[in-house]
Amino acid sequence: MAQNPDAAAPADFDFIIGDWRVLHERLDARLSGGTTWTRFEGHTSTRKILGGWGNLEDNLLHLPSGPCRAVAMRSFDAATRTWAIWWLDGRAPHALDAPVKGGFQNGVGLFYSDDSFEGRPIRVRFTWRIGPDGHPRWEQAFSADGGGSWETNWRMQFIRADA
Repeated sequence: MAQNPDAAAPADFDFIIGDWRVLHERLDARLSGGTTWTRFEGHTSTRKILGGWGNLEDNLLHLPSGPCRAVAMRSFDAATRTWAIWWLDGRAPHALDAPVKGGFQNGVGLFYSDDSFEGRPIRVRFTWRIGPDGHPRWEQAFSADGGGSWETNWRMQFIRADA
């Protein structure tokens, strides 16, 4: 079923539309019991695409190793009532990550995919929510046991660029 151009586009991701300063925390060693996190900043700008049935997020990450550009693309499937999110990182410009798919319930967005990390199969989870301060928060977690346990390895807090 194609999106009806006369239907109202989903508003699930309206909270992230605009320009943001981003506070990143990234786990240094993934799926190895690591507990050391690296903090850095970034900037992002998100705009609606596909008549509101999707959005595009342009990112500048100030990684400790140097600046990096990346993009997140999201689109909504009206037939399944799910979102898909793709990630493309400028450090690997021809490697589009497998999309995570899911949706929002009670203000929390959960999105999952099957992928691989260092040659072994994993589950990936993205979580979107609004923090107690009213700012959007995102986190990524990996599971090496099919979703039985999760290790959060990246967290982001968004602050309006004009704030």
